[in-house]
Amino acid sequence: MHERSAGAGLGLALLSAVTFATSGTFARSLIEADWSAEAVVLARVGIAALVLAVPTALALRGKGAVLRRNLGPVSVFGLLGVATAQACFFNAVRYLPVGVALLLEYLGIILVVAWMWLVHGQRPRRLTVVGSVAALAGLAFVLDLTGAGRLDPVGVLWGLGAAVGLAGYFVLAARVDADLPSVAMASGGMAIGAAVLALLGLVGVLPLHATFGEVDFAGQRTSWLVPIAGLSLVAAVVAYQAGIAATRILGARLSSFVGLTEVMFAVLIAWLVLAELPSVVQLFGGALIVAGVALVRLDELRGTRAERSDTPAEQPALT
Repeated sequence: MHERSAGAGLGLALLSAVTFATSGTFARSLIEADWSAEAVVLARVGIAALVLAVPTALALRGKGAVLRRNLGPVSVFGLLGVATAQACFFNAVRYLPVGVALLLEYLGIILVVAWMWLVHGQRPRRLTVVGSVAALAGLAFVLDLTGAGRLDPVGVLWGLGAAVGLAGYFVLAARVDADLPSVAMASGGMAIGAAVLALLGLVGVLPLHATFGEVDFAGQRTSWLVPIAGLSLVAAVVAYQAGIAATRILGARLSSFVGLTEVMFAVLIAWLVLAELPSVVQLFGGALIVAGVALVRLDELRGTRAERSDTPAEQPALT
Protein backbone atom coordinates (compact mmCIF):
# COMPACT_ATOMS: atom_id res chain seq x y z
CA MET A 1 0.00 0.00 0.00
CA HIS A 2 1.49 3.37 -1.03
CA GLU A 3 1.80 6.05 1.65
CA ARG A 4 -0.46 8.39 -0.32
CA SER A 5 -3.12 5.70 -0.66
CA ALA A 6 -2.83 4.88 3.04
CA GLY A 7 -3.29 8.56 3.91
CA ALA A 8 -6.37 8.81 1.72
CA GLY A 9 -7.75 5.63 3.24
CA LEU A 10 -7.24 6.93 6.78
CA GLY A 11 -8.89 10.23 5.87
CA LEU A 12 -11.93 8.44 4.44
CA ALA A 13 -12.10 6.15 7.47
CA LEU A 14 -12.11 9.14 9.84
CA LEU A 15 -14.77 10.92 7.75
CA SER A 16 -16.87 7.78 7.88
CA ALA A 17 -16.36 7.54 11.66
CA VAL A 18 -17.41 11.15 12.29
CA THR A 19 -20.55 10.92 10.17
CA PHE A 20 -21.52 7.48 11.49
CA ALA A 21 -21.07 8.87 15.02
CA THR A 22 -24.02 11.24 14.51
CA SER A 23 -26.49 8.40 13.94
CA GLY A 24 -27.17 7.54 17.58
CA THR A 25 -27.89 11.15 18.50
CA PHE A 26 -30.22 11.66 15.53
CA ALA A 27 -31.95 8.33 16.20
CA ARG A 28 -32.42 8.98 19.94
CA SER A 29 -34.75 11.91 19.22
CA LEU A 30 -36.95 9.72 17.01
CA ILE A 31 -36.96 6.70 19.34
CA GLU A 32 -38.00 8.92 22.27
CA ALA A 33 -40.85 10.19 20.04
CA ASP A 34 -42.13 6.58 19.81
CA TRP A 35 -40.46 5.49 16.58
CA SER A 36 -39.49 1.82 16.54
CA ALA A 37 -35.78 1.18 15.96
CA GLU A 38 -36.62 -0.77 12.80
CA ALA A 39 -38.65 2.16 11.42
CA VAL A 40 -35.69 4.48 12.06
CA VAL A 41 -33.38 2.13 10.14
CA LEU A 42 -35.87 1.76 7.29
CA ALA A 43 -36.21 5.54 6.91
CA ARG A 44 -32.46 6.06 7.13
CA VAL A 45 -31.33 3.51 4.56
CA GLY A 46 -34.40 3.76 2.33
CA ILE A 47 -34.00 7.50 1.78
CA ALA A 48 -30.23 7.15 1.38
CA ALA A 49 -30.69 4.43 -1.26
CA LEU A 50 -33.05 6.71 -3.20
CA VAL A 51 -30.60 9.62 -3.00
CA LEU A 52 -27.83 7.40 -4.39
CA ALA A 53 -29.98 5.78 -7.09
CA VAL A 54 -29.01 8.15 -9.91
CA PRO A 55 -25.25 8.21 -9.16
CA THR A 56 -25.39 4.42 -8.88
CA ALA A 57 -27.10 4.04 -12.24
CA LEU A 58 -24.49 6.29 -13.86
CA ALA A 59 -21.61 4.41 -12.21
CA LEU A 60 -22.95 1.04 -13.38
CA ARG A 61 -23.36 1.91 -17.05
CA GLY A 62 -21.70 -0.83 -19.07
CA LYS A 63 -20.99 -2.88 -15.91
CA GLY A 64 -23.96 -5.22 -15.91
CA ALA A 65 -21.73 -8.29 -15.63
CA VAL A 66 -19.95 -6.78 -12.60
CA LEU A 67 -23.29 -6.17 -10.91
CA ARG A 68 -24.55 -9.69 -11.60
CA ARG A 69 -21.50 -11.44 -10.17
CA ASN A 70 -21.60 -9.27 -7.04
CA LEU A 71 -25.34 -9.50 -6.42
CA GLY A 72 -24.91 -12.24 -3.79
CA PRO A 73 -22.22 -10.50 -1.71
CA VAL A 74 -24.05 -7.16 -1.90
CA SER A 75 -27.26 -8.84 -0.74
CA VAL A 76 -25.51 -10.39 2.27
CA PHE A 77 -23.87 -7.01 2.95
CA GLY A 78 -27.31 -5.37 2.98
CA LEU A 79 -28.78 -7.99 5.30
CA LEU A 80 -25.89 -8.26 7.76
CA GLY A 81 -23.81 -5.10 7.48
CA VAL A 82 -26.75 -2.71 7.03
CA ALA A 83 -30.07 -4.04 8.32
CA THR A 84 -28.83 -6.26 11.18
CA ALA A 85 -26.10 -3.92 12.42
CA GLN A 86 -28.33 -0.83 12.43
CA ALA A 87 -31.47 -2.44 13.81
CA CYS A 88 -29.51 -3.98 16.69
CA PHE A 89 -27.66 -0.73 17.40
CA PHE A 90 -30.77 1.45 17.44
CA ASN A 91 -32.51 -1.07 19.70
CA ALA A 92 -29.46 -0.91 22.00
CA VAL A 93 -29.78 2.90 22.09
CA ARG A 94 -33.26 2.43 23.60
CA TYR A 95 -31.65 0.98 26.74
CA LEU A 96 -28.09 2.32 26.80
CA PRO A 97 -26.19 5.60 26.40
CA VAL A 98 -25.16 6.17 22.78
CA GLY A 99 -21.44 5.89 23.53
CA VAL A 100 -21.81 2.65 25.47
CA ALA A 101 -23.96 1.10 22.72
CA LEU A 102 -21.25 1.94 20.21
CA LEU A 103 -18.53 0.46 22.40
CA LEU A 104 -20.42 -2.82 22.45
CA GLU A 105 -21.02 -2.69 18.69
CA TYR A 106 -17.34 -2.11 18.00
CA LEU A 107 -16.40 -5.34 19.72
CA GLY A 108 -17.12 -6.58 16.20
CA ILE A 109 -13.46 -5.80 15.55
CA ILE A 110 -12.55 -8.85 17.64
CA LEU A 111 -14.80 -10.93 15.42
CA VAL A 112 -13.04 -9.51 12.34
CA VAL A 113 -9.63 -10.55 13.69
CA ALA A 114 -10.98 -14.02 14.53
CA TRP A 115 -12.61 -14.37 11.09
CA MET A 116 -9.47 -13.36 9.20
CA TRP A 117 -7.47 -15.87 11.27
CA LEU A 118 -9.82 -18.86 11.27
CA VAL A 119 -11.18 -18.55 7.72
CA HIS A 120 -8.35 -16.89 5.80
CA GLY A 121 -5.36 -18.05 7.81
CA GLN A 122 -4.22 -14.48 8.59
CA ARG A 123 -2.84 -15.16 12.04
CA PRO A 124 -2.82 -11.97 14.12
CA ARG A 125 0.59 -10.65 15.14
CA ARG A 126 1.52 -9.84 18.70
CA LEU A 127 0.33 -6.23 18.75
CA THR A 128 -3.01 -7.21 17.24
CA VAL A 129 -3.44 -9.79 19.99
CA VAL A 130 -2.55 -7.18 22.62
CA GLY A 131 -5.06 -4.77 21.07
CA SER A 132 -7.77 -7.44 21.15
CA VAL A 133 -7.04 -8.25 24.79
CA ALA A 134 -7.18 -4.54 25.63
CA ALA A 135 -10.59 -4.31 23.94
CA LEU A 136 -11.93 -7.25 25.92
CA ALA A 137 -10.57 -5.79 29.17
CA GLY A 138 -12.20 -2.50 28.24
CA LEU A 139 -15.50 -4.31 27.74
CA ALA A 140 -15.41 -5.48 31.35
CA PHE A 141 -15.09 -1.86 32.52
CA VAL A 142 -17.74 -0.61 30.09
CA LEU A 143 -20.25 -3.17 31.39
CA ASP A 144 -19.46 -2.00 34.97
CA LEU A 145 -21.37 -4.99 36.34
CA THR A 146 -21.08 -4.02 40.01
CA GLY A 147 -21.06 -0.23 39.89
CA ALA A 148 -23.62 2.53 39.57
CA GLY A 149 -23.26 2.46 35.80
CA ARG A 150 -24.52 -1.13 35.53
CA LEU A 151 -26.14 -1.66 32.14
CA ASP A 152 -29.49 -3.09 31.12
CA PRO A 153 -28.80 -6.67 29.93
CA VAL A 154 -31.35 -6.34 27.13
CA GLY A 155 -29.43 -3.39 25.75
CA VAL A 156 -26.16 -5.30 26.09
CA LEU A 157 -27.55 -8.19 24.02
CA TRP A 158 -28.70 -5.78 21.32
CA GLY A 159 -25.26 -4.17 21.36
CA LEU A 160 -23.54 -7.53 20.90
CA GLY A 161 -25.90 -8.32 18.03
CA ALA A 162 -24.79 -5.06 16.44
CA ALA A 163 -21.17 -6.25 16.86
CA VAL A 164 -21.92 -9.28 14.69
CA GLY A 165 -23.47 -7.06 12.04
CA LEU A 166 -20.52 -4.66 12.12
CA ALA A 167 -18.03 -7.48 11.66
CA GLY A 168 -19.98 -8.52 8.58
CA TYR A 169 -19.89 -4.94 7.31
CA PHE A 170 -16.10 -4.72 7.43
CA VAL A 171 -15.41 -8.20 6.06
CA LEU A 172 -17.91 -7.99 3.20
CA ALA A 173 -16.96 -4.43 2.22
CA ALA A 174 -13.36 -5.56 1.78
CA ARG A 175 -14.21 -8.69 -0.25
CA VAL A 176 -16.62 -7.39 -2.88
CA ASP A 177 -15.21 -7.08 -6.40
CA ALA A 178 -13.05 -3.97 -6.76
CA ASP A 179 -14.69 -3.34 -10.15
CA LEU A 180 -18.01 -2.65 -8.43
CA PRO A 181 -18.20 1.11 -7.71
CA SER A 182 -18.36 2.01 -4.02
CA VAL A 183 -21.55 4.01 -4.59
CA ALA A 184 -23.21 0.92 -6.09
CA MET A 185 -22.30 -1.23 -3.12
CA ALA A 186 -23.51 1.38 -0.63
CA SER A 187 -26.76 2.02 -2.48
CA GLY A 188 -27.39 -1.65 -3.26
CA GLY A 189 -26.74 -2.75 0.30
CA MET A 190 -29.03 -0.09 1.73
CA ALA A 191 -31.78 -0.82 -0.82
CA ILE A 192 -31.71 -4.53 0.01
CA GLY A 193 -31.62 -3.85 3.74
CA ALA A 194 -34.57 -1.46 3.45
CA ALA A 195 -36.57 -3.91 1.30
CA VAL A 196 -36.07 -6.75 3.78
CA LEU A 197 -37.01 -4.58 6.77
CA ALA A 198 -40.12 -3.31 4.97
CA LEU A 199 -41.18 -6.85 4.04
CA LEU A 200 -40.67 -8.15 7.60
CA GLY A 201 -42.60 -5.16 8.91
CA LEU A 202 -45.50 -5.72 6.52
CA VAL A 203 -45.91 -9.35 7.59
CA GLY A 204 -45.71 -8.40 11.26
CA VAL A 205 -42.35 -9.94 12.11
CA LEU A 206 -40.75 -6.59 12.98
CA PRO A 207 -42.43 -3.55 14.60
CA LEU A 208 -42.64 -0.60 12.23
CA HIS A 209 -44.28 2.43 13.81
CA ALA A 210 -43.50 6.14 13.63
CA THR A 211 -44.95 9.52 14.57
CA PHE A 212 -44.86 12.55 12.29
CA GLY A 213 -44.82 15.59 14.51
CA GLU A 214 -42.27 17.57 16.46
CA VAL A 215 -39.44 15.83 18.31
CA ASP A 216 -36.91 16.91 20.96
CA PHE A 217 -33.50 17.37 19.41
CA ALA A 218 -30.52 19.20 20.92
CA GLY A 219 -32.78 20.67 23.59
CA GLN A 220 -35.17 22.13 21.03
CA ARG A 221 -38.51 21.12 19.57
CA THR A 222 -38.15 20.57 15.85
CA SER A 223 -39.73 18.71 12.96
CA TRP A 224 -39.16 14.95 12.69
CA LEU A 225 -37.68 15.70 9.25
CA VAL A 226 -34.55 17.22 10.82
CA PRO A 227 -33.20 14.00 12.41
CA ILE A 228 -34.41 11.97 9.43
CA ALA A 229 -32.40 14.21 7.07
CA GLY A 230 -29.35 13.90 9.31
CA LEU A 231 -29.67 10.13 9.52
CA SER A 232 -30.15 9.55 5.81
CA LEU A 233 -27.81 12.13 4.28
CA VAL A 234 -25.00 12.59 6.82
CA ALA A 235 -25.03 9.31 8.74
CA ALA A 236 -25.84 7.11 5.73
CA VAL A 237 -24.97 8.58 2.31
CA VAL A 238 -21.67 10.15 3.35
CA ALA A 239 -20.82 7.61 6.05
CA TYR A 240 -21.33 4.45 4.00
CA GLN A 241 -19.60 5.69 0.86
CA ALA A 242 -16.57 6.91 2.79
CA GLY A 243 -16.46 3.74 4.89
CA ILE A 244 -16.61 1.34 1.93
CA ALA A 245 -13.96 3.30 0.04
CA ALA A 246 -11.71 3.30 3.12
CA THR A 247 -12.14 -0.44 3.65
CA ARG A 248 -11.11 -1.15 0.08
CA ILE A 249 -7.90 0.82 0.58
CA LEU A 250 -6.99 -0.24 4.12
CA GLY A 251 -8.47 -3.74 4.32
CA ALA A 252 -11.04 -5.15 6.74
CA ARG A 253 -8.96 -5.38 9.90
CA LEU A 254 -7.24 -1.98 9.83
CA SER A 255 -10.35 -0.07 8.72
CA SER A 256 -12.35 -1.73 11.50
CA PHE A 257 -9.87 -0.51 14.14
CA VAL A 258 -9.61 3.00 12.69
CA GLY A 259 -13.40 3.05 12.73
CA LEU A 260 -13.24 2.76 16.50
CA THR A 261 -12.68 6.52 16.57
CA GLU A 262 -16.43 6.67 15.91
CA VAL A 263 -16.88 5.88 19.60
CA MET A 264 -14.95 8.96 20.69
CA PHE A 265 -16.82 11.17 18.24
CA ALA A 266 -20.18 9.67 19.31
CA VAL A 267 -19.48 10.24 23.01
CA LEU A 268 -18.50 13.86 22.27
CA ILE A 269 -21.57 14.48 20.09
CA ALA A 270 -23.93 12.83 22.62
CA TRP A 271 -22.38 14.95 25.39
CA LEU A 272 -22.76 18.21 23.45
CA VAL A 273 -26.22 17.52 22.03
CA LEU A 274 -27.87 15.23 24.60
CA ALA A 275 -25.84 16.06 27.75
CA GLU A 276 -25.23 12.30 27.94
CA LEU A 277 -21.94 10.96 29.27
CA PRO A 278 -20.95 7.45 30.45
CA SER A 279 -19.59 6.92 33.96
CA VAL A 280 -15.90 7.37 34.73
CA VAL A 281 -15.39 3.59 34.87
CA GLN A 282 -17.10 3.17 31.49
CA LEU A 283 -15.03 5.97 29.97
CA PHE A 284 -11.90 4.20 31.19
CA GLY A 285 -13.11 1.00 29.56
CA GLY A 286 -13.83 2.91 26.37
CA ALA A 287 -10.29 4.29 26.41
CA LEU A 288 -8.95 0.72 26.64
CA ILE A 289 -11.06 -0.37 23.69
CA VAL A 290 -10.03 2.60 21.56
CA ALA A 291 -6.36 1.98 22.46
CA GLY A 292 -6.53 -1.00 20.12
CA VAL A 293 -6.58 1.46 17.20
CA ALA A 294 -3.02 2.61 17.79
CA LEU A 295 -1.74 -0.91 18.47
CA VAL A 296 -3.23 -2.44 15.35
CA ARG A 297 -2.22 0.53 13.21
CA LEU A 298 1.39 0.07 14.32
CA ASP A 299 1.13 -3.66 13.71
CA GLU A 300 -0.22 -3.15 10.18
CA LEU A 301 2.52 -0.65 9.35
CA ARG A 302 5.20 -3.07 10.54
CA GLY A 303 3.66 -5.86 8.49
CA THR A 304 3.52 -3.69 5.36
CA ARG A 305 7.17 -2.68 5.72
CA ALA A 306 8.18 -6.31 6.21
CA GLU A 307 6.31 -7.31 3.03
CA ARG A 308 8.06 -4.56 1.08
CA SER A 309 11.48 -5.60 2.31
CA ASP A 310 10.78 -9.20 1.26
CA THR A 311 9.53 -8.19 -2.20
CA PRO A 312 12.07 -8.05 -5.12
CA ALA A 313 12.61 -4.57 -6.49
CA GLU A 314 11.12 -5.44 -9.87
CA GLN A 315 7.91 -6.80 -8.31
CA PRO A 316 5.38 -4.36 -6.82
CA ALA A 317 4.21 -5.22 -3.32
CA LEU A 318 0.63 -6.47 -3.16
CA THR A 319 -1.72 -5.33 -0.41
